[in-house]
Amino acid sequence: MIYWQLFLSYLKIGFFGFGGGYAMISLISNEIVTQRGWLTEGQFADIVAVSQMTPGPIAINCATYVGYTVTGNVWGSLLATLACCLPPMTIMLALTIFYHKVKGNRYMRGALDWMRPVLVGMIAAAAVMFVNTETFFHWSSVIICLASFYAVWKKVNPIYVMFAAAAVGILLYGVVM
Repeated sequence: MIYWQLFLSYLKIGFFGFGGGYAMISLISNEIVTQRGWLTEGQFADIVAVSQMTPGPIAINCATYVGYTVTGNVWGSLLATLACCLPPMTIMLALTIFYHKVKGNRYMRGALDWMRPVLVGMIAAAAVMFVNTETFFHWSSVIICLASFYAVWKKVNPIYVMFAAAAVGILLYGVVM
């Protein structure tokens, strides 16, 4: 039963999740944390953080991790990942065929232009969602945010930023092996 629920949940996420991984985070959170109750907000924030660090799209990494966490085995990971990927692949195949027939149409261009602000809103909703988690307001988060804004404002070389972050991490937490 859990496999069927997992498959349907990620099929819905894959079908309605336009705009890529960051835009899908609020949709995934709503389904997995709020509606299904499979994870807490803190666990979900951890999964998103791990998904950002690992190679590949965030939504797929998240599906793989949630599938394993919920079922306790690899089959749940495979099922959630397949369900997450199936709708976009099917839709993209159909849209590619359709787009080549109507690519010069002004209504098609208007529809694509209309989608941009919607995607910005979905990404903003994902950002606001993380403000509510228990892990957001930590002194290190504020320092990292201020340092990042300063580095962008002063156009600091990213290599220097990485070395400075590594040095601060070693000073605060030591070397962890």
